[in-house]
Amino acid sequence: MLTIAHCSDTHLGQDHHGDAGERARRRAEQVVAYLDALPGPLDAVLVTGDLADHGLAAEYREVAEVLVSRYPVLLCPGNHDVREPYREVLLGEAPSGGPVNRLHALPGVDVLMLDSSIPGRDDGLLDEETLGWLDGTLAEGAADRPALVAFHHPPATLHLPYVDPIRQFGEDRLAEVLGRHPRVRALLCGHAHTAAATVFAGLPLLVAPSVVSTVTLPCEGGAGITFEQPPMVAFHLLDDDGRLTTHYRVVSPA
Repeated sequence: MLTIAHCSDTHLGQDHHGDAGERARRRAEQVVAYLDALPGPLDAVLVTGDLADHGLAAEYREVAEVLVSRYPVLLCPGNHDVREPYREVLLGEAPSGGPVNRLHALPGVDVLMLDSSIPGRDDGLLDEETLGWLDGTLAEGAADRPALVAFHHPPATLHLPYVDPIRQFGEDRLAEVLGRHPRVRALLCGHAHTAAATVFAGLPLLVAPSVVSTVTLPCEGGAGITFEQPPMVAFHLLDDDGRLTTHYRVVSPA
């Protein structure tokens, strides 16, 4: 049994709401402390984008300080992230503007972290370089080895007026690639600032809750952002038969 903790949208450095920067850091530290205190082991912690709020080098230094766990922490960029300082500070690489795509080989599963960001925009797209990398990397792995594909922007409508106009578009191209690789078990993303689950290209599309805030549904009296609800995490459990089960948990203050 493989267990992965999944959260998203820490927005470290956020300063739009008074003490929001301190609150964002406090909530991220709360989530990391909760995961590190679990009695049972995790195989990895995924954070699917919008690590920083403005994509500044100083914010990524904060990310590197805060998002540290006794478990491997796997990251990918979101629309608030900026590739050049992201690469330089978090990856120790030259500040290139190309997409940040990474393969992480965990025990029993490949986790492919993709860059769905479009520099300077809030909506998302997997560009041709990223889709080619995804196709080739999935083809190189053993056909019977499960794979999870993660990125920031959901490639499907979630019926959230605040989020749907800035979701991932060009999704038919992604569906075509996925159709060639049955070893993919699920798609993992963030961006929506709410825990959600749906289906895309015949696969589970599992949306991690945001650490920093929550987007409300129209039926909850609005379609905006609230900072009142506590952060949450998702736990993805991949069993020996390759079946993925997801549980969502509220992270209460200590």
